[in-house]
Amino acid sequence: MLGSAAMNRLADATSPYLRQHAGNPVDWHPWGPEALALARESGRPILLSIGYSACHWCHVMAHESFEDPATAAVMNERFVNIKVDREERPDLDRIYQTAHHFIAQRPGGWPLTMFLTPGEHAPFFGGTYFPPEPRQGMPAFRDLLVRVADYYASHRTELDGQAAALRDAFDQLELPPAGDVELDASPLTAFRQLAGQQVDREHGGFGRAPKFPHPTLIDRLLRHWHGTARSQAPDKDALYLAALTLARMAEGGINDQLGGGFYRYSVDGEWRIPHFEKMLYDNGPLLALYAQLYQVGGDEAFGSVARSIGGWALRELRAPGGAFYASLDADSEGVEGKYYLWTPDEARAVLTADEYAVAAPHFGLDRAANFFEPHHDLSAWHLSVYAPDTAVAETLDLPLPRVRELLASARAKLLAAREARVRPGRDEKILTSWNALMIRGLAIASRILNRDDFIDAALAAAAFIRTRLRTADHLLATGTDAGPGPLRAYLDDYAYLLDASLELLQARFDPEVLADATWLAERLLADFESTELGGFWFTAHDHEPLLHRSRPFSDEATPSGNGVAAGALLRLGWLLAEPRYLAAAERTLRAGWPALVEYPHGHATLLNALEDWLKPPAIVIVRGDAEAAAPFRAALTAAYHPRRIVLVIPPDAPGLPPALADKVPGETVTAWICRGPACSPPVSDLPALVAALAND
Repeated sequence: MLGSAAMNRLADATSPYLRQHAGNPVDWHPWGPEALALARESGRPILLSIGYSACHWCHVMAHESFEDPATAAVMNERFVNIKVDREERPDLDRIYQTAHHFIAQRPGGWPLTMFLTPGEHAPFFGGTYFPPEPRQGMPAFRDLLVRVADYYASHRTELDGQAAALRDAFDQLELPPAGDVELDASPLTAFRQLAGQQVDREHGGFGRAPKFPHPTLIDRLLRHWHGTARSQAPDKDALYLAALTLARMAEGGINDQLGGGFYRYSVDGEWRIPHFEKMLYDNGPLLALYAQLYQVGGDEAFGSVARSIGGWALRELRAPGGAFYASLDADSEGVEGKYYLWTPDEARAVLTADEYAVAAPHFGLDRAANFFEPHHDLSAWHLSVYAPDTAVAETLDLPLPRVRELLASARAKLLAAREARVRPGRDEKILTSWNALMIRGLAIASRILNRDDFIDAALAAAAFIRTRLRTADHLLATGTDAGPGPLRAYLDDYAYLLDASLELLQARFDPEVLADATWLAERLLADFESTELGGFWFTAHDHEPLLHRSRPFSDEATPSGNGVAAGALLRLGWLLAEPRYLAAAERTLRAGWPALVEYPHGHATLLNALEDWLKPPAIVIVRGDAEAAAPFRAALTAAYHPRRIVLVIPPDAPGLPPALADKVPGETVTAWICRGPACSPPVSDLPALVAALAND
């Protein structure tokens, strides 16, 4: 058994989450050959614990059980204990979350606690958080450990034979080949009907509490509205539902009203009280959506939120090398949300009387406390917009500009005071896929909001990945400021980065980014595509063999890797006139077709790719120097056009592929419109170009 001052095998892990457990008395191992061999040779079952740095209940279970010497003694005697960071190993998390669902017949979560056979690594029991004493129908964790170990010892032969049955269950989840089915727009129509039924028309969002942002669903609603905008029956309700959701989220406590950035989800249906962890992967897509909705209607409220998300990411998550860290914890000083909470007296202490007079009704400080933490006897206020500035102005009989001025100064003072507190922990792991989501968001927002700092940051993050998280043959999934991690990248890393590269090219054309896009597409086809079934595996062909290998098509907390890959390959295929990319995208759509038909609501990203396959997007190539081409860029990108790609390529851009090199610049700015395989004659007259795109 480890002594209280000893460090276990996690001390040198690249994951900050694993290093948080390095001082536990538990004899933790990282997932790898050493731990798996020990389980196999000793015959002890594996206790697999999966979590992540920002996870509140992971911290709770660590403090209650993993730091407890008596509990650790049972774990060390009866199990081989393996700790996994789900953000570094999404492949393992995906497998064992699904297995938990098979076993428990309910969704999983984090921390995930699974008990595996030592040979096949097949789970035979599991759960999520377990308390140290019996509570709310859950057994005490230490008692559970003894019962599970005893059960395995007396049923070993039976349990060791379960791996084949479990593999069969996993295989039932795999989609059969769709064959020569005709792809049509029916899933797009079905999605719209289902989405309309599931939206909360009072508070926005989808479903009941807890409420997650679901950026992919909001994006699909916006795209659907745009696709009908010029028809005889424009679907204005789709636009309304998207705007309602983003507006209510922006006003709610899920949005950090002082510092910007969104928390992971709301525990209530009104977006008031969040689970306080902030994740990079949520905020990249939300940044793009708020900027795009500002572009749709010019509502400054949405533009302001977009700027606050980008500003927060650059201020609080940016690493010295230019990439972005993974997340901020929910806890500080051992209390969930403490960093973000207020009392009225604390606010009065830093605000003038005039500032407090408008801030109190605006943020709900004049109401009863809305946040309670019984374990710490904490009653406090989490800031949310309870009265809009217009209502405050009317109630106090003040000019609206004055109210807005006072609210702005109040926010600045409250933020400054908050920054003097003990900050939540920051997971300084750099994840390729999550960085790609933020790169994409920054690139889109930079074009709409005219923010050079956003595109500069996006390009710097892309350069970090190119130079620090990539070899000649593959991407790496993770890294730190100190260097790359040991893990090969997954489907999402390649797909998201390819998608982000296409957005970067539209914000500021760079031949090196175009080369990146081509390299990523080639690696997707070579290392991940299932040529037999269609679509892409989550892990590369040379990945470590695991209990199951999946081809995920559905959106989860992050977009579907297959959906993003199909959409990006379609756009790159049309841009470069590369039929192999187009064919791979079509095979992916055919592979995902049964899922699209059965459950379109869960496959919004793949639906976007289907829409682009049915009607190729308009690609506009503009050749000319930046200053002369600026009016062309402004005119072509001023409005929301989710299915328009605009590249402004300098006349002297080197190393262009043939499909772009043959767009030879003239003496004046020249543009070409390409739809599918057909391109228009060159156009130098801007009004004529805009007119040709009028029905786009």
